[in-house]
Amino acid sequence: MYFPYLRGRQFEMIAIRELLEKELISSKVIPIVEPVKLSSTLIKTMKLFIENDNELVIVHNPIVGSFSKDLSEAKKADTVQRYYDLFNNIGITKGHIINDNSEKQLNVLKESGIPLENLVSISYKRDALEQYKNVFSEMHCEYNLIPDDRKFGRVVKGNKVLLVNRYNKRERNVDYLGVDEFYSDDHLYYSDEGYIGYSDFSIVGDGYSESGFAPYAVAIHLVYFTEDKELNVIHFVSDSNDDIRDPGAKFYEAIKKLYHWGKDKNINTYGYTELVKHYDGETYPGLGVVKKLCIMHHIELISRFLEEA
Repeated sequence: MYFPYLRGRQFEMIAIRELLEKELISSKVIPIVEPVKLSSTLIKTMKLFIENDNELVIVHNPIVGSFSKDLSEAKKADTVQRYYDLFNNIGITKGHIINDNSEKQLNVLKESGIPLENLVSISYKRDALEQYKNVFSEMHCEYNLIPDDRKFGRVVKGNKVLLVNRYNKRERNVDYLGVDEFYSDDHLYYSDEGYIGYSDFSIVGDGYSESGFAPYAVAIHLVYFTEDKELNVIHFVSDSNDDIRDPGAKFYEAIKKLYHWGKDKNINTYGYTELVKHYDGETYPGLGVVKKLCIMHHIELISRFLEEA
């Protein structure tokens, strides 16, 4: 099973929503969303997954973004209520990031009637091990996301999901120029290593920043299968990178490289096909849409692989 870990930005939410609408995401793919803000996009995504009876994990205690603050704002009271109505629905699986306040946070869930044994525990790093032992050692969780750490694996006895950031994020987009690199082989070996699934942060990485910026270079990040079914990620980068002017022209420089690279490859995911359409039509959809399509491509690619395995 594959658990793409998403930080709840708008383009990430729309990516999984459109995959579900187009029936391109299988039951072997369970997205995990750590909300970074309370938005109508999050609400619509949760609602759609419930209506379609597809499992979706929502983290109730995010550690980045403004989500927790948003829940306390009176002016958002109606949206807050809609969120809680959906979050408390049996169709939403609850996720918990293990931290120093886990016992208190879990008691709040328990008092609201949420059975803790149905939780998804999430451990980012090895320093969460003691907290895990204190809170979850005697509790059965639906899934336990754990880092690639032998000691952690020994303590967690069941329903283990490997959580690793596989994306090698560079400081600047121009630093990806000409790079075609190994991404992951977790989809091939997670079961052999005692896991029931694996999780990663797709082509976004585990870092988070509140603010965006106008890039000097436009980069398109695309995962693809090698001949031995490992995943590589190739980066298509613009050439006119001396200033921030004309991002549309920069995008076309990058998408032209993707188009010529993929001409002799049998890639037909929805995300990839839509990217090529922008090359054919010489259209610029905006960088958020580009990232959405690359995430959709990645998730659909793995969804197909798991269905065929």
